[in-house]
Amino acid sequence: MKTIALRYIAVALGAGSLALGGCSEFLNEADPTNFTVEQYFTKPEHARSSVNAIYANMRDPLSSGFNGAAWMMTEFATGLGATDLGQAANSYFIKDLNNTSDNGYGATYWQSYYRGIANANLSIAKIPEITMDEAEATRLLGEAHFLRAWYYFDLIRMFGHIPLVTEPVDLASEQLRPSQADPEAVYELIVQDLTTAEASGLPWTDASGRVSLGAVKSLLAEVYLTMAGYPLQKGETHYSLAAEKAKEVIDSKEFELFDSYDDLHDPDMKNIEENIFMIQFATQLIPGNWQVAIIPYNKNISQYSDETGGIYATADFVNSYEPGDLRAEEKQFFYTTFTHESNRNQVVELGANFIWKHFDEVAQTSSANSDLNWPVIRYANVLLTYAEASNEVSGPTAAAYEAVNAIRSRAELEDLEGLSKEQLREAIWKERWYELCFENKTWFDMVRLRKAFNVGTKQFDDYVGHKFSYGPVLKERELLFPIPTGEVRNNTNLIQNKGY
Repeated sequence: MKTIALRYIAVALGAGSLALGGCSEFLNEADPTNFTVEQYFTKPEHARSSVNAIYANMRDPLSSGFNGAAWMMTEFATGLGATDLGQAANSYFIKDLNNTSDNGYGATYWQSYYRGIANANLSIAKIPEITMDEAEATRLLGEAHFLRAWYYFDLIRMFGHIPLVTEPVDLASEQLRPSQADPEAVYELIVQDLTTAEASGLPWTDASGRVSLGAVKSLLAEVYLTMAGYPLQKGETHYSLAAEKAKEVIDSKEFELFDSYDDLHDPDMKNIEENIFMIQFATQLIPGNWQVAIIPYNKNISQYSDETGGIYATADFVNSYEPGDLRAEEKQFFYTTFTHESNRNQVVELGANFIWKHFDEVAQTSSANSDLNWPVIRYANVLLTYAEASNEVSGPTAAAYEAVNAIRSRAELEDLEGLSKEQLREAIWKERWYELCFENKTWFDMVRLRKAFNVGTKQFDDYVGHKFSYGPVLKERELLFPIPTGEVRNNTNLIQNKGY
């Protein structure tokens, strides 16, 4: 794995530092490239800078343009997304279930996330050698462990059989071209990392956007929920662990749902209340770079010069929402009209359901420089995780109903009640599909459940054999994405996923 290993050696400490509004220490790092690793880790500020660098690679898949964007990979794989961007071939390969290992979206995830893991490994190895405040060092190590777990959690779910590298690598390392690990071993490391982070003294919340205890426990709940399902099938023990961790977040009273869906794309609401953990952006410094992807192709509604029509929701999906569901109404989660960029009194019909929940109105209408963050963990997800996991363990309880009904109440839907365990299970799944759509969550749910939502019948089909509303049928191979061609070519120890 030469492409990964060489990046382990040339770690850019702080070069891509985390952009956090109002926190100059993350935005104005000195160029660290004059240092070697041996020279660099000598001061407390080096420890901070090294951890800042771990965050940076989270942003890479979100970079969007006329070639599409890697973040769309797991969205088109659900069958719920459409596109008008004809030149973004990678989108069509996934959307039409003709994907190959040459797809650049997968390569972006693989390479960027392994760079993040390399930075985390370096921080974890070197920070203990620095003389500094012990409590701060422990917190920084907690952040590093969380971020390594987060990168591995996405990679293991996308690619299934991946190398597990936990130490810095150089040209003499045995892990220069590592073999693939047993998936269970990867999940063991993820849990260990998150447990370490949980005990590192992090605060429950962090409005600057750094890892918080709330983020750690929320991610741990999601990891346990995934381990309960496929492919590990740990079952009730891990549903119980997922419910326990989600309940700790709920009982902390540190988080709450926003009153309005408008707050989901309001830059003033970054990193607070419902937004437990986000990928950080800052206008004029590192602006949110997916705005061009969620506006229609050349309809002249935006101050952005690139209007790509990169991704929007299929009409069949939007029409499958319950009658009266606020989320499906205009400019809640989706939008079908907007004003013309040269005359804001002129309404433009867009011809499709574009994604409003990620839409920065200031950037689109005036600045073309977005201040929005990308959501990673919302409190809504925690509530739905708790509802699902607790129902699997104890069946319908007042607490499970309360969690899922909080989501439905905001959507102006009637409370669920009087359901069997099986009925409540599928009702919660539907809320996950409707609430968390286009946030890189739905395909992961499909794989762990081996289920796919049929927008026509409004029931759940088996994953393998499920037919998208526009025709293609999921096969077993689509349970994983292919390992990028370049990685397999450069590392003969890697075995390609079945069917690719």
